[in-house]
Parts: sequence; structure tokens; C-alpha cells
Amino acid sequence: MFRTTHRRTVGLISLIVVFGAFGCRGGKPPVKPNPEVIDGTQTPANTSNVSNASLVDAPGDSVTFTDITAQAGINWTHYSGARGKKYMPEVETPGCAFFDYDGDGLPDILLLNGADWPEVITGRKQTRVALYHNEGGGKFKDVTAGSGLDIEMHTMGVAVGDYDNDGKDDLYITCVLGSSRLFHNEGGGKFKEMTQEAGVDNGGKWGSGAVWVDYDHDGKLDLVVGNYCKWTPETDIRCTVYKGEKSYCTPHTYTGDSIRLYHNEGGGKFKDVTQKAGMTWSQGKTWGLAVLDFDGDGWEDIAVANDMEANCLFRNKRDGTFEEIGVVAGIALPESGQAKAGMGIDAADMDNSGRESVLVSNFSGEGLSFFYNADGKSFRDKTVEAGMMESSLLKMGWGLFIFDYDLDGRKDALVCNGHIYDNVQKFQPDVRFADRPLLYHNIGNAKFEEVGEKRGDVQKPQVARGCSYADIDGDGDLDILIMALDGKPRLLRNDGGNKNNWLRIKLEGVKSNRDGYGAKIEVAVAGVTQLYRVKSGSSFLSALERIATIGLGKYSKADTVKISWNTGQVDTYKSVDANVLLIATEGKGAKAYTKQDLKSAPKEYTGS
Repeated sequence: MFRTTHRRTVGLISLIVVFGAFGCRGGKPPVKPNPEVIDGTQTPANTSNVSNASLVDAPGDSVTFTDITAQAGINWTHYSGARGKKYMPEVETPGCAFFDYDGDGLPDILLLNGADWPEVITGRKQTRVALYHNEGGGKFKDVTAGSGLDIEMHTMGVAVGDYDNDGKDDLYITCVLGSSRLFHNEGGGKFKEMTQEAGVDNGGKWGSGAVWVDYDHDGKLDLVVGNYCKWTPETDIRCTVYKGEKSYCTPHTYTGDSIRLYHNEGGGKFKDVTQKAGMTWSQGKTWGLAVLDFDGDGWEDIAVANDMEANCLFRNKRDGTFEEIGVVAGIALPESGQAKAGMGIDAADMDNSGRESVLVSNFSGEGLSFFYNADGKSFRDKTVEAGMMESSLLKMGWGLFIFDYDLDGRKDALVCNGHIYDNVQKFQPDVRFADRPLLYHNIGNAKFEEVGEKRGDVQKPQVARGCSYADIDGDGDLDILIMALDGKPRLLRNDGGNKNNWLRIKLEGVKSNRDGYGAKIEVAVAGVTQLYRVKSGSSFLSALERIATIGLGKYSKADTVKISWNTGQVDTYKSVDANVLLIATEGKGAKAYTKQDLKSAPKEYTGS
């Protein structure tokens, strides 16, 4: 296999010996489950062994993605702070978020930014994150000034969640220098920093991915913060990868840092329960975090993508603690037994089996990792069989997400790519610094076709990092936002996805957390049941829209919509019309709007 020079020259032998045997925290070698055959046979909609059949007459799609960044009014450029010293954090950003901060039904955009390093005095550049309000009609307006977010930060990642259940989404922004930041949504486009009062500053560590999750089902969102490694400008190390030129170091050069878990105590206060909950992991080098329920027990587990360390899977023990089972579950290492440079991550039911699988992006020369959930107990590395290895092998992947871009009832995937070395072609001629995204169309039976070059502006190269999706224009299909290192973001409008029918579902918890994080949505139509997990996190340093978008193909109704809240409440709605936004309130029924601006008269549904 082709191998990259980077991340292979330091400690390779010890990596194979130590982590090939022990994974994240020790234990038995990975257990390989018996392969499962998926035959696509249709079964009744009310069973758990559901069909993998498409909801359209024939496979394929005619979707085009169109770059509307300029016409949308987004005029902003990321600044990494790079000035030639090759500080490692400067090349790993930026992230982004789609979230509806003012509750008008239209997703707004947050773009994260870097900053100059402390030693820069002369010619210092002032930087800010950018908050863009969705004005409707595909237009956005920069409203950063006076928002409370207009302060300089060395940002890394962002997580969106309503931690005090007041109906307004708050922000947690991880940073590499100084405190990570918690911003409370005050309403009216204003945010107030509450980091110190809440007790979630992350100890000044190099924060990475973060997720909100109600892990103990008490109705309040808790916070998981990933950390990368121990680093400061003063302790930076000189590394080289080509002819003595200074370059970014491998993760082996630095000491890792542990994930942190903050329990929501109520009243705007959090408590660090990392040790008590068993989420300590000293190796660190964490990038992506994904929430899933891999074993179907109704409690959220957390999958972790680690850079040149074994991936982790923290199983929720339902008593306020977690057990790390990455090795036993088969997610710690790929088939090679050698840890990859995990960056982006997402989890979803990729074959309408009712089980959530995991997709991880890695360094060039490694390819993607598709960990298929075979039986609700273990994963199998199915990257080659799924058709994802060859197309991704020479790409360096970052943000990724799983979504149904053509609304045919099968979940597809987007992977954003771009290298860290601007001179990489000097020593690896087949690898690109700026590279195009990979768009995987789901063709059934957990197999995919890479179609990025056929889908309009999605094929344009970019030094990409974080990425996200949302329906920005209320037409039912999902649009894409891709962030670029030291470049402009790209907003790509989905044209043609809504030729198929769809259903959008937004949850409002009552006894559950207000965002409905952790809830499971099952939509049955024509013998096919699709599962969607409402959650925070995934991608790379970014936040995805939390509204569920379900493709219904040619069908004009969903037979049933079943919502299982993490309090145990189950609401079922029958014969739900397609092409609506369904706002479902826990235990109190649902309203379906034909326009996502919420100005249409809603049709009401009573749950059973």
C-alpha cells in the first residue's frame, strides 16, 4: 500500500506493538464478527429487520451542487495565524456550524477563525469568528459585530446545544490557547460568555471536537470535550519531512491529553466528572466525536476518532459511567491492525438495518475507515467492500458527514479533503494540497459509488477542513458548507435533490432536553424503515443542522413516524404528508408546516 512520509517515521514499530495489541486502554485483540449478508429483501414497515431497497424506481441521481457563496453575501476569509513557524495547530482549522440562533426556522452560519500567535506584535492582524444570519431567499448577512462573539480567539471546534433548556441554542467553542468558551444565547442576536461561571474552561487545554449529550437522561445536556495534545508556542518542536525544510510535526512528537466530561448540574453550572464517569484516556490526540447507540439499548454511546492512536468507543453503562470497548467492538483499529490518523467522524444507519455504523476520515495513504455495524455488538472494517478505499486512498480527509443528498431513502456521505503540506507534490506527486471532496452515493447493500466529479461545483479543489450541512432555503434538500484553511468557505446549494419527496423533523423535548438530543426517529414508508439519531457533534470541528431530513423517494406519505425520546416516551404519528417540516413536541403531538419559515397554517398530528 502507498504510505505517506508524514506520521510514519516516528515510533511506527512501537505503535504497531502497543496499540495493535491493546487499543485505547488495553484488553483483548479485536474480535472479528461473522460477516452478515444483506440481501435487500423487503419486510413489513413495523419490523426491526428492515429493507435496504431504494424508494425510487431506479438507482442513480441527477443532483447538482452550485457554489452560491458570493451571491449569498458571504465575504469572509479564514486566517490561520501562519507566519512561517509551522506551529501545528494553525494547519488543523477551521470548523463551522449551521444553527438557527434566532428560532425563525432558517439555519444561520457560524464560521470559526484563527488568530496571530502571542509573540506577534508588529503587524498583528485582528481576527474574529463570523456569524451570518439567514435572511431567506438564499441570502446571508454578517451580524457578528455586537453579537458577543466578536472577540479574538484561537478557535478549533464548535458544538451547538441548548444547555439550559430555554429554547435558544448556545455555543461551546474549543480553543488551542487559553480557555475554551461557552456562549449563552441571550436572544436578539446576542451571546454572553459564561465559561468561568459554568466551570467549563477545559483547563486551557488544546480542545478539539466537542459534543452535547444527555448521557444520564436527566433532561439536561452534558458536555464532552475532546483534547488533542499538550502544546504551546514555547514548547513547539522543529520537524522536517522534505530536504530539511521545517514542517508540521507528527502527533507522536507530543504528549496526548484526555477527553473531559462535564455533567450539567443545572442552574448554568457544570461539574468535571471525567474520572468518576470512566472517560479518561491518557493517549489523547482526539479530533472527532460522534454520538450513537451502537448496541440499541436506548442509551447514547460515544465514538472517538484519534490521530495515530487507536479509536475509542465509550459504551454508556446506564449508571452515569462509561466503559471503553473500542478493541472488543472492532472500532479501535482497521483490518491492518495499525492505527490511522483519525480526524472526521460520523455515525448513522447506512443500510436501513436499524444499526448505526461509523465512518472515519484519515491521512493520505490510509483511506477512509468504514466500520460496519454487523450485529449491534461489534463492527467490521468494510471500507474496501463498500467501495470507499480506492477513491479515498490518496486523499487526506477531514470533515465528513452522512446525509441523503438525493432523498432516495439511502444515506450517502461527503468527505472533505486537503493536505497539510503545501509542497506535498514535491515528494508525493500523486497527492494534492488542494483537493476535491468525495461524494459517495449509496447504491444499496452498504455499497457506495463515488460521484463527486459528476455533481457540479462539489468537484472543485479546496484545502478543506470542517464542513456541515443544512437546508438553507427551505426546499427540502440539504445544502453544504465547506471551510478552507486560509481561504474562503464555499456554500454549495443542492439543486435537484428535492425531485424526490422528503420529510423534515424537528424535535422539542419537554422532560427530555429541549433539543431532543439522543432521541431516535424511525420513519417507515413502503416497507423501508429509516433510522435517524438526533445528536450533536460529528464531522470535524463542526456542528451539523439538528433537524432530521428523511428521503421518501417517490412516496407522498410516510406510513409512520416513531420518535423514541431518551426519557422512555414514545410518540408515533401515522400517515404523515411528505414535503413538510414536522415539529414534534414530546408527548404533546406534532405540527406539519409546508413552509419552513413557519408562516403557513400547520396541519396537526396526534401521537399514539
